[in-house]
Amino acid sequence: MRAAAVELSARVWYDEKKGASAMAEEKHREFRRIAPGLRLPGAAMALFFPTLRESQMPRLAALCRFAFRGRWPGRRTDCRTEALTRADGTRLRLLVVTPKTPRPGAPGLVWMHGGGYAFGVPEQDCAYIERFVLAGGCTVVSPDYRLSWQAPYPAALEDCYAALVWLRSHARELGIRDDQLFVGGDSAGGGLAAALCLYAREKNEVAVAYQMPFYPMLDDRMASGSARDNRMPVWDSAKNAESWRAYLGPLFGTGRVPAFAAPARAESLAGLPPLCTFVGTEEPFHDETAAYVQALRAAGVPADFLEFPGCYHAFDTTAPASAQARLARTFYMDSFRRAVRSCFAPQPEK
Repeated sequence: MRAAAVELSARVWYDEKKGASAMAEEKHREFRRIAPGLRLPGAAMALFFPTLRESQMPRLAALCRFAFRGRWPGRRTDCRTEALTRADGTRLRLLVVTPKTPRPGAPGLVWMHGGGYAFGVPEQDCAYIERFVLAGGCTVVSPDYRLSWQAPYPAALEDCYAALVWLRSHARELGIRDDQLFVGGDSAGGGLAAALCLYAREKNEVAVAYQMPFYPMLDDRMASGSARDNRMPVWDSAKNAESWRAYLGPLFGTGRVPAFAAPARAESLAGLPPLCTFVGTEEPFHDETAAYVQALRAAGVPADFLEFPGCYHAFDTTAPASAQARLARTFYMDSFRRAVRSCFAPQPEK
């Protein structure tokens, strides 16, 4: 009896060790799929940001506010804040960034920060914002939109739309063209940029001339190959599911999710503005981004698109000195400069 128990214990121990070994081998294979220049930053992010739970979201948001809010590290641009009053009396903070030397007739851009709809502030995207201001002479408005744990969909989209309306209304005093209003963002901000284009098309109050949803968060169904069982650094399947659950609230897991919340659900993409986006092949959003680009092109919408082999989510900001990040910057800035020269959308009559 005792010998049998010992044998059983030994077998359980061996199976656990074998399972742990197999898991370690699988993680090693995943690690080897990452481009060499991104492995060390990815490993650091995996240690710093291993999981995401809804209970953690307020603490992460507080950390972002402490690290970035009210601090504008950009040295070559001017920055100020504006405040809009929402219908409920609360205030929406807008970060407004302009060139030190104004360039009349430049575009205006609404830029949305990332953070899974759950954390982040506009100042964290200083590097993106300054590049666009300096390259296009444009004014960038970045809304400090409500986060999912504060208020689920459609709160963030409403805030971003309010920023777009504000930009159109103040185009003359900002010295920008009202027929060159662009939108963009990264990750969840990219999802908001895509949703904002759909929402603006529906309301027909503001025309968007060009969109830049970088590696966007588009599909709450998470049914694509890249979205399932993804364990890559920075953003994986588990974090993705938790973020969608918080953002959609009672809509999560139902068939009632509108395209304004998850743009991959849009039935028609006709009439949307030209797009520029890029995505890594190893991240959860790869397949939904590629499918969205394909659907846009099928609807006759021009789309600049580049895939980066061996790259995980947000590789361009996680490893900004990497060759892949440098190539990404060249790609999207070239597309942006072309848009400044050629993308126009006259505003509808008020």
